[in-house]
Amino acid sequence: MLHKIGRLFIIKNRFEAFVIIYALALGATARGSAYLTEYPGFGGKLLFLAATGAVFMAGAAILDSLKAKKEIEELKASTVPVEPVA
Repeated sequence: MLHKIGRLFIIKNRFEAFVIIYALALGATARGSAYLTEYPGFGGKLLFLAATGAVFMAGAAILDSLKAKKEIEELKASTVPVEPVA
């Protein structure tokens, strides 16, 4: 049962990755706008930039991990199992 629930939290394809990145971006811009109102001026702009920049780094990591996972699965599928010699 826990395995089935755990599978809900696994990103399986690029569409799911982009939906998650979009949600992260919405949250980051909301947090950034709060920074702009709380810290007017250059400091607020830097914090806004940091919040949105983190989404770019997280999105790149998510997409890279999906690509690596796909490559590993392809390598496993293309590898011919070798029978042990007795």
